[in-house]
Amino acid sequence: MTMTTAEADKILSANFAPWVLALGLSIEAVEDRRAMLRMPWSDQLAREGGALSGQALMAAADTATVIAVSAARGAYGPMTTVQQSTSFQRAVIGSDVLIEAVVTKLGRRMAFADIVMTEEGSGEIAARASTVYALLV
Repeated sequence: MTMTTAEADKILSANFAPWVLALGLSIEAVEDRRAMLRMPWSDQLAREGGALSGQALMAAADTATVIAVSAARGAYGPMTTVQQSTSFQRAVIGSDVLIEAVVTKLGRRMAFADIVMTEEGSGEIAARASTVYALLV
């Protein structure tokens, strides 16, 4: 059974620290092994020069992975980041970012995902990430 966006929203609100929630992430879509989140533009997330901070993008990628892995497993379960690698390709200024996380391998103890972060206005890729998660239960 596919997870609904309402179920994914509950995972987001119930399992993340207040500073992650302050990113304003919302669930756009969720499928069996995929989650699409939106991070709205905020001047509070911009660094000197007006570009969105890399830390915000990395936190959004990490969060999107949790939702995608939960969708792939059919429900949320405790998990932790083992590795995240992010490559930044272009600055984002004044636009929302769409974060698409796709689970590429789901094992009993580990999950792997690829994440693409796209500037909504231009459709250009702002960053790519790959993550590895340990599944604790």
